[in-house]
Amino acid sequence: MPDTATTIDDLLAPLVAFRRDLHSHPELGFKEHRTSALIADALREIGLEVHTGIGGTGVVGVLRAGSSGRSVGLRADMDALPIQEETGLPHASRNAGVFHGCGHDGHVAMLLGAARHLARTRRFDGTVNFIFQPAEEGLGGAREMVKDGLFARFPCDRVFALHNWPDLPAGTVATRPGPIMAAADKFQITVEGRGAHAAMPHRTPDAILAASDLVGQLNTIVSRRIPPLSSAVLSVTRIEGGHSHNVLPAAVRLTGTVRTFDPAVQDTVEAAVRQVAEGVALASGTTVTVDYDRYYPATLNDAGAAAEALEAAAAVAEHAVQAPEPAFTSEDFAFMLQACRGAYLWLGQGTDGSVPLHHPRYDFNDAVLAQGIRLHAALAERTLRT
Repeated sequence: MPDTATTIDDLLAPLVAFRRDLHSHPELGFKEHRTSALIADALREIGLEVHTGIGGTGVVGVLRAGSSGRSVGLRADMDALPIQEETGLPHASRNAGVFHGCGHDGHVAMLLGAARHLARTRRFDGTVNFIFQPAEEGLGGAREMVKDGLFARFPCDRVFALHNWPDLPAGTVATRPGPIMAAADKFQITVEGRGAHAAMPHRTPDAILAASDLVGQLNTIVSRRIPPLSSAVLSVTRIEGGHSHNVLPAAVRLTGTVRTFDPAVQDTVEAAVRQVAEGVALASGTTVTVDYDRYYPATLNDAGAAAEALEAAAAVAEHAVQAPEPAFTSEDFAFMLQACRGAYLWLGQGTDGSVPLHHPRYDFNDAVLAQGIRLHAALAERTLRT
């Protein structure tokens, strides 16, 4: 049997170079044309069956060994963020305003490394589907791949995904049964009066005053409408209106987000947002319209798959732990978990100087590439054990 450390360690130098090349050439969701082409070429070089254009720019590589009809999916997201990078690194983004600030470049490199490793060790019996997904950052690339027949064309008994996690020490893997990432809703509320000179406020319903009242009331919803033992976050993140010091604007817009884990709590919050808006409109004489979008569901791990993932992680990671609580950030892998049983895992990459995800000075920690490859391989080998 080949020595795992040796066969993985000799992949690292080219993978680091590949990862940094992706980092230098980031692409936004559904525009990952260069990225997907490089991935497809790399999979063909390994000898996998390659399928492209799934859900837009998605790529799936298929690897078979043995005679079993069992199968597993391993997913990596590959899009970047609309952020200006500030790392100053030699491999910094060359595309202004686009940046791999969430580590998807590292996710791609780890999954490609796992494909190469499993292709030459083949210590499994069945089919491994390597899923490279576009547009995770708010555009629902996972949903589009599922709608495009991902699991009909590439059936999976289990599907797994890893995400680097700066909040965990490098070498730690964590997951949990049930909710691990929150549902993400976004709202835009428009408050309309007529507009008037600021010296004559009696001539118009005051959209700014009504919007200010609305912000205050929205921030009472969680504390007054949601049971204390349930979890929810509502944040108003932007307020826009007006263009002059002496004019009361005709319209003011509020934008915000809601995060929940329980669909019943999600229903309560949305209903409360609409009720509060109606009340402010009635009290102020303004017209208030609510655009409420539930764009990502909660990421819910199958309990059995989460337990299997922790067992696989314990065999290859320095520390494998059950996460004590979910995160309030969101993840569109939720759509895949609605269609196929599986689990989402956090791969610690933190150091004393770790920078958080989505920060302009973030960079993926190449020191955890080997760990990610081992973890992907262990998930496939355990699910498809001979």
